[in-house]
Amino acid sequence: MARRRGWGGSPPDNDDEAARRIVAAAVELIGRTGSEISIADVAESLGVIRQTVYRYFPSADALMRASAIASVDGFLDRLTQQVRGMEDPAEAMTEAVVYTLTEVRRTPHLGILLSASYSNIDPGGITSQEAQAFGMTMIRRFDVDWERYGYDDAALRELVEYVLRTMQSFFLSPGNPPRGDDELRRYLRRWMGTAIMAQAVSPHPA
Repeated sequence: MARRRGWGGSPPDNDDEAARRIVAAAVELIGRTGSEISIADVAESLGVIRQTVYRYFPSADALMRASAIASVDGFLDRLTQQVRGMEDPAEAMTEAVVYTLTEVRRTPHLGILLSASYSNIDPGGITSQEAQAFGMTMIRRFDVDWERYGYDDAALRELVEYVLRTMQSFFLSPGNPPRGDDELRRYLRRWMGTAIMAQAVSPHPA
């Protein structure tokens, strides 16, 4: 591998390490600025030229998605703790949505998976494979017996899409003024919760 300059005086040993350090720099920048970043921003923070970053990530979009995915595991651990012990699907999902929306405001990386608010992000990203996989991983960590409430894999995937779209709508347009957490819980429990519980009496069609 060609010798690299920059990197804070400590060049990576291989391409995998280089990619990880680029993603880590992007995560740090997004968390600090709370806004869209560019390849140039990341390159400058690492002390390398833009072409070095482009070698691993063809666009800012690709880098931001990688940064979002890198941030997911820690969030899922925190979310799992937040909904621990909630066996009612409507209660668990309502709390998960409220918590996620709060975390998105504090952790902009997650918004990349849930919205099109960044100019370079595909508006269809909410139904991307990454977002769907994120949602499925999220709800499978709940203490909910989904099968008991009539949810097979197909129904769970539809629920994930529905909830992701719901979260996206609140993220993009929180309201004027935005609802507080308790008010949002009541709203979601009444409307989203009713739809979730309807599955128990209306099984998913074959």
